[in-house]
Amino acid sequence: MKRLTTFILALAVSFQAFADEGMWLPNLIARRIDDMGAKGCRLSAEDIYSINKASLKDAVLLFGSGCTGELVSPNGLLFTNHHCGYSFIQRHSSVEHDYLKDGFWAMSQSEELPNPGLTVSFLERMEDVTDVILYGWEPSMGDAARDSVARANSARLEKEVAVPSKGIRASVEALYYANQYYLFVFRVYRDVRLVGAPPSSIGKFGGDTDNWMWPRHTGDFSIFRIYTAPDGSPADYSPDNIPYRPRKYFSISRAGVKEGDFTFVYGCPGSTREYVFSDEVRYIGEVSDPQKIALRTKRLEIQKKYMSQSQAVRIQYSAKNASVSNAWKKWQGESGGVRRLGTVEAKRAYERRFAQWAARGPYEGLTERLAAIYARREPLYLAYEYFNETIRSVEILSFAWSVHSALELKRPVESMAKGFYKDYYRPIDEEIFAAMLDAYRSNMSGDYQPAYFKEQLALYGSVEAWRDALFASSIFSNPDAVKALTPSDIAKVEADPAYKLYKAFRDWLDADIMPELHAIDGELRAANRQYMRAQMEFEPERDFYPDANLTLRVAYGKVAGYSPSDAVYYAPVSTLKGIMEKDNPDIFDYNIPQVLRDIYAEGGHEKQPVCFLATNHTTGGNSGSPVLNADGHLVGINFDRVWEGTMSDLVFDPDYCRNISLDVRYLLFVIENVGHADWLFKEMDFK
Repeated sequence: MKRLTTFILALAVSFQAFADEGMWLPNLIARRIDDMGAKGCRLSAEDIYSINKASLKDAVLLFGSGCTGELVSPNGLLFTNHHCGYSFIQRHSSVEHDYLKDGFWAMSQSEELPNPGLTVSFLERMEDVTDVILYGWEPSMGDAARDSVARANSARLEKEVAVPSKGIRASVEALYYANQYYLFVFRVYRDVRLVGAPPSSIGKFGGDTDNWMWPRHTGDFSIFRIYTAPDGSPADYSPDNIPYRPRKYFSISRAGVKEGDFTFVYGCPGSTREYVFSDEVRYIGEVSDPQKIALRTKRLEIQKKYMSQSQAVRIQYSAKNASVSNAWKKWQGESGGVRRLGTVEAKRAYERRFAQWAARGPYEGLTERLAAIYARREPLYLAYEYFNETIRSVEILSFAWSVHSALELKRPVESMAKGFYKDYYRPIDEEIFAAMLDAYRSNMSGDYQPAYFKEQLALYGSVEAWRDALFASSIFSNPDAVKALTPSDIAKVEADPAYKLYKAFRDWLDADIMPELHAIDGELRAANRQYMRAQMEFEPERDFYPDANLTLRVAYGKVAGYSPSDAVYYAPVSTLKGIMEKDNPDIFDYNIPQVLRDIYAEGGHEKQPVCFLATNHTTGGNSGSPVLNADGHLVGINFDRVWEGTMSDLVFDPDYCRNISLDVRYLLFVIENVGHADWLFKEMDFK
């Protein structure tokens, strides 16, 4: 335990700033506050994070399970991104009331729409519990025992701290590759109602064409409100519930931003891998990303073909298409950035220096061991990823598996079937079936193809013939028949060709792939834990912030443009003039609502700010995060990164890495002039 204690002490003293890179734990922000102050921040560490008094952390929330939001009124009003609220807006939409196309604006609290299943979570406190989690383990017991002890102690602590009746949830998270453990305690609210959303032609302006790009002109916001029981406690939806009364909410700055201004992002970044071995970066940039890009390109082409032909299909597949497209484009920027920066070779050069330092010490041979583990892992993990991007992406196959699982648990399937078929279009799924199975047949060697897959291909002669037979005979092509299924019909599902195909892959994965992959991943976790600890000993002056894991973090920097290529410079603020320059009624992504054209034609609005760039280090999960100025006032809502900087999950480049934020002044402009919902302003605090 002596080496572990030394490591934790190193964490406490190793805080030296490099550029604007970093996602910092807010309870340790006192160690960053001098650097933040030198860059313009006028807040104290206690203003940003405190458990003794209301602080900015109390106005930040985890929205759903993968976005961030922020409170902006004493009545539980919150902002997040349009794409974070998209699926809930879609659920309320129909051909008759197309809130995706037309937007939605409640004109009073009584018109706000409930969203079953949507939760928001506020961090109550966070603390280092490494000693508690590793209690009972000694190095002589080995890595498997360490993981087992950590899991058991984590589960025990979470159960002790959680109070479900009061909405208290506890989560123990590993930091620094499980060299350190933190307890996060949340209060979860379950009655969250839709208040407002702009038309998708504003909230998603630019669509897939502009996604990850700059200049950006997207009004990416939606508005919700949290409700509680009359006594202020978390509660399920009830008409008797009242608006949430927060400890803290953000004041909104109308002053705006300019190049060089200090900003910081307070949110829940999802996942980064800044300290991984070169072989993982090579696999991501040269193998995984290109393969997945090619597969998703085919899926997107099929979806868009049918979406362009039918408004109903466009509504059904808008959220699905956006989900597929988001990662697809991000991976293109990520792999391109890794190549441009020479990240793999840079890491290999670092590893050679590390190996020289480690020679004849406790870390000797560690880089060779990591390389050998990755070599064994790569084909297995590629097979797993290929299954997820092909077989699992065929909706009828994955839904058949889900229905069988529900029937096994004696659960009714009528409601899940209604939800599935509401947003299902068989011609799309049929084409994707053929494209994905053909890709699997062509690109995965026979050693990584299940026997059933090869047998059926031989039987039918082509994936097209197999598809036609499967969709013609499967019960899952008949929505009414699926809705009528009961647990006594489970044998009927097990005989269905859609279920049999999916099960064949799952059985093969469970028998031939996952056991070995899990064993290798266990070795890799142990090696990466050692490598993380070793890197910090190798570079004691380097500032090692923990990788993102969807827990609350602070990232800070400044408003700044960038130069993506020779002789090109992007200014950091976009305006309404740029929207009008892109406006094109013949292109879905650029067909703005007529009301915006009319407002612009009146004159005086061409300099209306829309979005801005900054150097804050962000990633997925930061969507919807508040972007704050030097005084902690809300100036924007983070929603994206520039395409050239999406490799920041692996390596941060201050010349290219920029986060894109909606200027809060454009949000207010849209609320007032498009939604005519300026009644909401009465509960906001403006600076």
